[in-house]
Amino acid sequence: MFHNFHILSLSSYAFNLFFASAGMLSSLVMFFKFGLYELFIFTLFSVLFISFAWGKDIAMEGLSGYHNFFVMDGFKFGVILFVFSEFMFFFCIFWTFFDAALVPVHELGETWSPFGMHLVNPFGVPLLNTIILLSSGVTVTWAHHSLLSNKSCTNSMILTCLLAAYFTGIQVMEYMEASFSIADGVFGSIFYLSTGFHGIHVLCGGLFLAFNFLRLLKNHFNYNHHLGLEFAILYWHFVDVVWLFLFVFVYWWSY
Repeated sequence: MFHNFHILSLSSYAFNLFFASAGMLSSLVMFFKFGLYELFIFTLFSVLFISFAWGKDIAMEGLSGYHNFFVMDGFKFGVILFVFSEFMFFFCIFWTFFDAALVPVHELGETWSPFGMHLVNPFGVPLLNTIILLSSGVTVTWAHHSLLSNKSCTNSMILTCLLAAYFTGIQVMEYMEASFSIADGVFGSIFYLSTGFHGIHVLCGGLFLAFNFLRLLKNHFNYNHHLGLEFAILYWHFVDVVWLFLFVFVYWWSY
């Protein structure tokens, strides 16, 4: 029977990725409680390897002609739902932040931010990270425009991936030098929850861009067929916008 859909074959990727992700989250508990990082590193690389293998198979399906226009419409709808779910996730985090900041309770001293806590200067490392992320947004848009113009976008993609890695390194340094932890009251919890999850999204987005850069080097994309790269670019712009709200409210307004 003829139809316009791609019927997937049996695959263990989802099963394996689920248990690898659950193992990685469990290993974080071991890391924070006992300082055992070996299991976390093993499970992290397991997640990355399975994700890469799964992505490679999806790319091969596209190159084999299975991803027609109907299938690609399904991909687009799925990515829109995914980005919306991410939007709602950060919306909940900001809801928690404003609930604590705008109406501080008696236990917080009825003020925001807490007395005696040395906060991160927003015009230091956070401002540098803002410049880095905005610059990466410019370079990834440059890469997309170059590809649409049937020109090489290798240099701009390399620069985007380097900026993503640079942002992650700077944020790790910020955490190491911070004078407060996630256990220091409501502000510490919200600060590390919001910026930490954003950092994870930056890491995932950078890996997504790097994966598509490898596909670009293998000539998987052309000027009118580069859906995977467009998804990575959309996700990266979403990460940029979230950071602007984090910088303005969590860093600057709370300082």
